[in-house]
Amino acid sequence: MATSFLSQKEIRTGEEVNGVDIRPGIFQLIAKEFPGFSKAHCISLAELNQYRRQYLALLIAEERGELASIDRDVMDAFKNNAILSENIQDEIEGTLTRGQRIADRFAEFGGSWTFIISFFLFILLWMVVNIWFLTAKPFDPYPFILLNLVLSCLAAIQAPIIMMSQNRQE
Repeated sequence: MATSFLSQKEIRTGEEVNGVDIRPGIFQLIAKEFPGFSKAHCISLAELNQYRRQYLALLIAEERGELASIDRDVMDAFKNNAILSENIQDEIEGTLTRGQRIADRFAEFGGSWTFIISFFLFILLWMVVNIWFLTAKPFDPYPFILLNLVLSCLAAIQAPIIMMSQNRQE
């Protein structure tokens, strides 16, 4: 087991970092606070992360002159290993109009395997009924002009609704 030069505490195996492996800017920050620190010494990973945060804060402060609130949030998230993004889906869905909710549900179903398989079965059933069962007087004889009309109308209605849903979600 190694001993940390900074805290003089023992470091668990695998959590030690040699001075030679530390980036120059962070190394200089540590050496400024602990003048005897050299490339031959070790520190713990937790201590290194603490100096990484300090170094990052210094870089941001040098660039802008001061830390803005968003910079502090980033630093806190970095410190706590937290996620910065928020899930705003519930908030967005709470403000949807009835038409937007219908378009979303329609797009969800219209782009699913359930829809594709069920519509394929509908088309197959349509053709089978018109070819074999109603051979004497089919309501839509081959080349299935009525079926083509139904498919065209479905596509003409389905496409804009799905596009409305996608545009809103974007």
